[in-house]
Amino acid sequence: MHCFVNLYGCFIGDETRIGSFVEIQKNASIGARCKIQSHTFVCEGVTIEDEAFIGHGVMFINDLDPRATTAGRPQAESDWQVVPTRVCRGASIGSGAVILGGVTIGAGALVGAGAVVTRDVAPHSVVAGVPARLTRTRDPLGAQE
Repeated sequence: MHCFVNLYGCFIGDETRIGSFVEIQKNASIGARCKIQSHTFVCEGVTIEDEAFIGHGVMFINDLDPRATTAGRPQAESDWQVVPTRVCRGASIGSGAVILGGVTIGAGALVGAGAVVTRDVAPHSVVAGVPARLTRTRDPLGAQE
């Protein structure tokens, strides 16, 4: 783990590698043997299962209706509704992707660089684009289909 990492009350599994300038907020959970590249933001409510890869500059979003104020007063932490997000075992997320709250990225799935994921990604699927769309599937054993 690099020295320029911000970890706030999160869980990090064994043998996970975290690059520089990564922030992982409270109540986020990172599994074992994951790799999280630099400049990534993992917010509260995100669960990343074992052996997942998160590329450089990936952003997770956990609030479906973000606002600065409620009825004219600045929002407090208790005003936000955290929406859980899950990255399943062995999934890979390319650099610069944005993962919106409430989605599940299935086991072995691949999210292309720069994609914006707005809905669930099926296991062993490859998605890309804005919004992310299915481009192909992956063989669970590693060969392309």
